[in-house]
Amino acid sequence: MSSPPTIERAQVRANFQRAAANYDQAAVLQREVAGRLLERLDWLKIQPRRILDLGCGTGGALADLARRYPQAELVALDLAEAMLQQARRHEGWVSRLRRRRRYLCADAAQLPLADDSVDLVFSSLTLQWLDDPAPAFAEVFRVLRPGGAFLFTTLGPDTLRELRQSWAEADGFHQHVSPFLDLHDLGDALLRARLADPVMDVEHLTLTYDSVRALMHDLKTVGARNASAQRPRTLTGKGRLARMVAAYERHRDAEGRLPATYEINYGLAWMADPKPPPPLDTLPGAIPIMAQRR
Repeated sequence: MSSPPTIERAQVRANFQRAAANYDQAAVLQREVAGRLLERLDWLKIQPRRILDLGCGTGGALADLARRYPQAELVALDLAEAMLQQARRHEGWVSRLRRRRRYLCADAAQLPLADDSVDLVFSSLTLQWLDDPAPAFAEVFRVLRPGGAFLFTTLGPDTLRELRQSWAEADGFHQHVSPFLDLHDLGDALLRARLADPVMDVEHLTLTYDSVRALMHDLKTVGARNASAQRPRTLTGKGRLARMVAAYERHRDAEGRLPATYEINYGLAWMADPKPPPPLDTLPGAIPIMAQRR
């Protein structure tokens, strides 16, 4: 029996639907990480014909991708229709005239794209909102052409550690911060998906705030609300909230600022050429081979 989901996709969609209109006002970290991921494209000696921006949000990376690969078709995909509407508004008139950009509202685990139809999958700070990356990685494998690349960032478990610790002190019964996958788990999942030569690395970025209220406001504005299945289902009492704030105050630094740590995991994997076949035990009608005891 499969384990119950830890992140509810319907809640993730609802969070980003509500956040879309004001997302760009607070998306400082998201812009910084996307920019760093875009710089890594300098390492890739490919000329993609079609690029998938997986979890494009309000489309912050699309203009840079278009400049880097002017002949490529861009497919902007997001779970939240409101995010795609904002991305469309940001598209310039020249790009609209060229008609080389498509917008798709869909789930990363069920891509509405044909097999072997994409040369580059670019995904910045999206995979952390999946309960399990395996279905999404399987879909990336399916749609990538031989020689194609998968470049992504996601949040690691050290993300918002100050907030997580403070909530744990104030309320040990509920999960107030969404869980995030470990770097090694992501690498293993890429290999299981038959993506080749995965490379993973990590860095930590820190934003600072005047108050816990300012941090919570930014998280709400960018849609980064708790989507855990173990989240509280009722309003948080004033007493617990006050205890959390008091616990967080102990993290205030020498300059009088409150830190918010983010663990950024970077990943790169390739589609082998030729594309590897599925394992024998996954083929329709396959009979598992049982090891014989001596």
